[in-house]
Amino acid sequence: MQTPSIAVIGAGSWGTALAILLARNGQAPTLWGRDPAHLAQLDAERCNHRYLPGYSFPPQLRVCRDFAEAIGAARDILIVVPSRGFHDVLRALAGSAMTGKRVAWATKGFEPESGQLLHEVLAEVLGPNTPCAVLSGPTFAAEVARGLPAAVTVASQRLDLARDLSVRFHNPRFRVYTSDDIIGVEVGGAVKNALALAAGIADGLGFGANTRAALITRGMAELMRLGVALGGRRETFMGLTGLGDLVLTCTDDQSRNRRAGLVLGRGGSLADAQASVGQVIEGVWAAREIARIARRLGVEMPITEQVNEILYQGRDPRDAVRALLARAAGAEV
Repeated sequence: MQTPSIAVIGAGSWGTALAILLARNGQAPTLWGRDPAHLAQLDAERCNHRYLPGYSFPPQLRVCRDFAEAIGAARDILIVVPSRGFHDVLRALAGSAMTGKRVAWATKGFEPESGQLLHEVLAEVLGPNTPCAVLSGPTFAAEVARGLPAAVTVASQRLDLARDLSVRFHNPRFRVYTSDDIIGVEVGGAVKNALALAAGIADGLGFGANTRAALITRGMAELMRLGVALGGRRETFMGLTGLGDLVLTCTDDQSRNRRAGLVLGRGGSLADAQASVGQVIEGVWAAREIARIARRLGVEMPITEQVNEILYQGRDPRDAVRALLARAAGAEV
């Protein structure tokens, strides 16, 4: 029996890498993006030279310029767009025939302005009974496209959906675990981006490996505090989508958020950081939403708060570090 098709919505580096992975696994994914000219280029060149150069599309991967056509034959829809565009994609899906379809996303972040987790946004737009799942983990698109070993988690309240997606994505070099803790997986993927900015800022200031290790460790404590307050499970944050993703994005320069932090730490502006990275920096949006949520819930997140002040209140990074160091000593919790 032929495997039902899957539509990948989002033709950036990560969406393209996942579409390539699915095609190599014998699936027949359809790839759609919002820029018709870019899609025409992808279709003609069979490679995403803009966002993922050097990796040719397998024959099974089909580029589609029409949104309705892309999702029409698909049972599963995988959204891989920046968090700022997530709601728009859902609205487009809401205007389509969705009977029998299941929705997953590999987007990491909170919805800007509302601060909602993405599964909450989906429930509002598509209805609370829509079968849904999130895919997340410590991965860089180029390494997945190269076929280097990696591991991720698929979380869903529908374990049949989580298992189905794990089968689609799993291969000897891409291991897929399942979970039912959607909140925990989402929070880990969102908060680590803001903390990676902090790690990049510290390295840009020249503070060294000791500081980076301290930031990762205390950042992990912040992530867990917020995640538990939002309803996630502590054990989830110690896995791939929490600790694993945090370590990856704080320590490797493939991370856009870390690279942006390096620019800020070296005295550059936010505009300089965005120009240097050249792609969406999710941590810039996430830091503001995380700070708002933490204040609302009474969760202490001093590192994230200082990142937010650097980004949006013009605080000098060295002053932010001094403020962190000036905090009263206490027990490690």
